[in-house]
Amino acid sequence: MPDRFIQLHLLTFYGPANLNRDDTGRPKTALIGGVERLRVSSQSLKRAVRTSDTFQQTLHGHLAARTQRLGEQIESHLVGKQVAPDAAASASRKVAEQFGKLKGENDDNPTRIEQLAFVSPEEQEHAFALAERIAKGEEIDFKKEGLLRKVDGAADIAMFGRMLADNPVFNRDAAVQVAHAFSTHNATPESDFYTAVDDLKSSSEDAGAGFIGSTGFGSAVFYLYACINRALLIENLGGNDALANSAISALTHALATVSPTGKQASFASRARADYIMAERGDDQPRNLAGAFVRPVSGKDLMENSIAALEGYRDKLTKAYADNNPAPAIMNVRTGAGTLADIINHVSA
Repeated sequence: MPDRFIQLHLLTFYGPANLNRDDTGRPKTALIGGVERLRVSSQSLKRAVRTSDTFQQTLHGHLAARTQRLGEQIESHLVGKQVAPDAAASASRKVAEQFGKLKGENDDNPTRIEQLAFVSPEEQEHAFALAERIAKGEEIDFKKEGLLRKVDGAADIAMFGRMLADNPVFNRDAAVQVAHAFSTHNATPESDFYTAVDDLKSSSEDAGAGFIGSTGFGSAVFYLYACINRALLIENLGGNDALANSAISALTHALATVSPTGKQASFASRARADYIMAERGDDQPRNLAGAFVRPVSGKDLMENSIAALEGYRDKLTKAYADNNPAPAIMNVRTGAGTLADIINHVSA
């Protein structure tokens, strides 16, 4: 039987960037080890992964939609099949409400769900078919029809889970846990004061700018940790080992190569992981964030971060007598390993 847990530890350097903003527009931070660190939320990271080209191409046909607009899709589908608007709206509401509480009938969008719902391709296809039957006058027993699924081929739901407040029996536990990424060293956001010039403004008017503003940014080496429960992932996918391996490959590739898109046009903050440590085994997983309780310092923050991470991992392994196989490592600095080696290690 394949190893139950897969753990990924990545170190990535970003130059000046604002990957993930707080409510004031500045980069998110956290106080760790008594000093301020830059931070990127797990939600931002997972969003970047789910919408990446790597994910979309590798898992095409096996990705769900997180949306409030399922009812609107169904309504549009029915109208396209020449169903009368009132009948289309009524049928759409009956189906969409299986995924969550709907807006009021007097709302501007009466078929829209109040909360975001993760809808698998199989559920969406079945929803359209049931709506067509309802529009023709058929009474539907949704419990017998099996519209909502506990398992299916939606790889992203299997990985990241879902919650349906009105139908909790169809919730799914996430097989993938992603930690907030944070800088391995002290890092405080800075402010960039900028101006914009009106191109059509003549020099005879004045020398002032057409617009002035400021934005926050920061630069750091970030540590990112992700844990995959392979057994749960396969269970969530109805026992489809091949799809589970494809999902693990896509996730690993995306975490190494995809960045959150916050202020991308202003900072071109595209980066790839400088270092990846991939572990697999049945021992209890553990985040290696403790390697950076004491902030890394020195002239080469990446090299010192790698040393701190590997040293801490070795000490934990010895202290707890872990029996996991040796990890696979990719280190751009030394030329050790490749991303393909990492993917082969975790998806075999």
